[in-house]
Amino acid sequence: MRIALSCSAFLLASGLSAASAADPTGDWRVAEGVANIRVAQCNGNVWGAVAWEKTPGGRDTNNPDVSKQARPTLGMPILIDMKKKAGVDQWEGQVYNAKDGQFYSATITPVSNDELEIKGCVLGFLCGGETWTRVGPPIPSNVANSMAKGAPKTVGAAPKAAASVAPKTLAPSAAIAAKGGQKTTAQPADSVGDICQLPDIAGFAH
Repeated sequence: MRIALSCSAFLLASGLSAASAADPTGDWRVAEGVANIRVAQCNGNVWGAVAWEKTPGGRDTNNPDVSKQARPTLGMPILIDMKKKAGVDQWEGQVYNAKDGQFYSATITPVSNDELEIKGCVLGFLCGGETWTRVGPPIPSNVANSMAKGAPKTVGAAPKAAASVAPKTLAPSAAIAAKGGQKTTAQPADSVGDICQLPDIAGFAH
């Protein structure tokens, strides 16, 4: 009986580990370390937006839409309406590249608890990708998203608004750091909140 219980506990732990590894939500540091992308379920599909910038005050200057060139890059959608592929832990949709103002077909794949692989292609070729590193825990779906068709259920946690569970230590510490005799203050830990409520996402996803 004791052996059976031990095996059951091991299998349960393994199952939970596998489930968490397949969760793409949370905050992720991009490969170059210049930004964190907050990924969340919005109306059943996955979206991602800039949640922190190493250099604050960025603007979407390369957007071909002149009306958007002055919008802040903080809070800007990066992963666009990504849908889960059947039978695999992978989501596909579009990624916005602020460096050239273009959208590309893309997939995201959790490769471990702490790594998210993103790949993008231009017209099915010229594909490239990078691996993002987790800097914040998964974000449970809020009530509306949990009821959306195709939205995954969150095990062991009651549905909550994403803003209420957004990690508060995603960005570098907001403590004042001394450098060269002068004090500099880092960005607030979380100034974006629930990305599903951002106008560029809420208007599209609902």
